[in-house]
Amino acid sequence: MGIRVRDKVTRLRRAYAPHEHRPLGGYLVSMGTYGTVTAALAGLVRVTGRPVPERPTAGDVVLLSIATHKLSRLLAKDAITSPLRAPFTRYDRPIGSGEVMEQVRDSGSGTRHAIGELLSCPFCLAVWVATGLTAGLVLTPRLTRLVATALTAVAASDFLQMGYAVAQQAAEGHPDRHAADYDDRR
Repeated sequence: MGIRVRDKVTRLRRAYAPHEHRPLGGYLVSMGTYGTVTAALAGLVRVTGRPVPERPTAGDVVLLSIATHKLSRLLAKDAITSPLRAPFTRYDRPIGSGEVMEQVRDSGSGTRHAIGELLSCPFCLAVWVATGLTAGLVLTPRLTRLVATALTAVAASDFLQMGYAVAQQAAEGHPDRHAADYDDRR
């Protein structure tokens, strides 16, 4: 029986991606882990008797959206968090604003590869982060809102810093522009 299942899985893998290795087993482990974590969080909510809002407020949705974006990028791309990804990725190059590009390590383990993809992809990681923040909003709303507010402030600061840098570069590229604009207004 075990051999027949293994043969079917091998055929499925070849049919799915005949010219490239895709770690389908690792993806299954990741999905199973996500499902287990989500079920555990739901069980914790039930056991603690915390009320689940019928509908989240628009403010909470915006706050968690921006916080999810920022925390996902911090975990997946920030140079400082690279030790968390190092067992699963390999440094490639800096990509600006304190972020790095990494490649998933090729190893014999499909699970290790899948974890590398998850940890180095802010889009992939966002599902996990949003689930955690949403559970936090139910279990510890005040603390979660405080943390989400800090992450949102950092995200807003990032955009302001980038905008400032672009404006500064534009001003350096046209040093007499401000004087010309002033003369045109007179």
